[in-house]
Amino acid sequence: MKILVINAGSTTLKYQLIDSENESVIAKGLCERIGGTGQISYNKRDNTKGSETVELPDHGVALKLVIDRMTNPEFGVIKDLSEIDAVGHRVVHGGESFSSSVVVNDEVLAEIDKCSDLAPLHNPANILGIKACMSLMPGVPNVAVFDTAFHQTMPEKAYMYGLPYEYYEKYKVRRYGFHGTSHSFVSKRAIELLGKPAEETKVIVCHLGGGASISAVCQGKSVDTSMGMTPLEGILMGTRSGNIDPAIIEYIAGKEDKSIGEIMTILNKKSGLLGISGISSDFRDIDDGYLKGDARATIAFKTFCYQAAKIIGGYIAAMNGVDAIAFTAGIGEHDAMVREEILSYFGYLGIKVNKEVNDKCHDEALISTEDSPIKVFAIPTNEELAIARETVALVK
Repeated sequence: MKILVINAGSTTLKYQLIDSENESVIAKGLCERIGGTGQISYNKRDNTKGSETVELPDHGVALKLVIDRMTNPEFGVIKDLSEIDAVGHRVVHGGESFSSSVVVNDEVLAEIDKCSDLAPLHNPANILGIKACMSLMPGVPNVAVFDTAFHQTMPEKAYMYGLPYEYYEKYKVRRYGFHGTSHSFVSKRAIELLGKPAEETKVIVCHLGGGASISAVCQGKSVDTSMGMTPLEGILMGTRSGNIDPAIIEYIAGKEDKSIGEIMTILNKKSGLLGISGISSDFRDIDDGYLKGDARATIAFKTFCYQAAKIIGGYIAAMNGVDAIAFTAGIGEHDAMVREEILSYFGYLGIKVNKEVNDKCHDEALISTEDSPIKVFAIPTNEELAIARETVALVK
């Protein structure tokens, strides 16, 4: 089966066409700056890349251009739309309505729309992507794969906030967690590498990128995760503050004469690594500043790693042990210094880093020593492949 995977953002549309038989990527690309004059990039039949400046007034036009490039007689990778067997969509928020992936129908679309209050920047765009596919490819099944679904196995004690219970009853204010597709994919692979039945495992997944979240996976199921009702909670990130004292919002609003909306923009887009370092939200720049002795870059580096270690330590306590820790995503997969710094907090557990392997690792690897009682892996995430697998399972 050929599965088209769509990840529609507010102004972007990423895609991959995956052959489910051998899980190879046939086509991939990106539409950027949807809503005006934008850019489309794509691969050609001869494996060269194409890029064009085009008008992208909406997601429907973006998807049509994607299909035009994939089926182009001169350089396209497929002959026509009949080769696409199903479409898998990343949907950011499923609330409590969805604990697994689903085939999309009108009722499902309505429920996704109800969750838009919880993800106003993402769910509406996800819906536009689904509707565009339904319009351009009538009869082809569409599957929604939710960022939040994997974490719906969390118990109440992990997802409830210390707020009046009526806010949960009326507005579903609770922890949901995100990056679920990645946490599911990486935890499954970690369990495979452990060579034990899932029911006998305790795994912590550290998805560390521009957005970062950590999850506790016990017996193959998510039992806690660091992001909350929104992706703002948890460890500090590229531009997000992560956990702060809620009273800071009122305090800064008063001092700076800013609205709640303005403060939320600061917390989401001007904080985290960028806010502390004053240099960049990109960890490569933070590493560079840290190595050069820049004081604020050093604070950002150390704070990020310290917060990650605290969350990992808490999840070890919550699961009463851990068999494996897995690092993934841009920082987790590629930043040896971050992995080593975080793991330095767990010497008391006997974790030993294989420095030679860790320093050279940019792909899947066991980065702890063979005699380490807790295994530590670097595992590349592949959310598109995970979405394709979920789609095949539902439509095959």
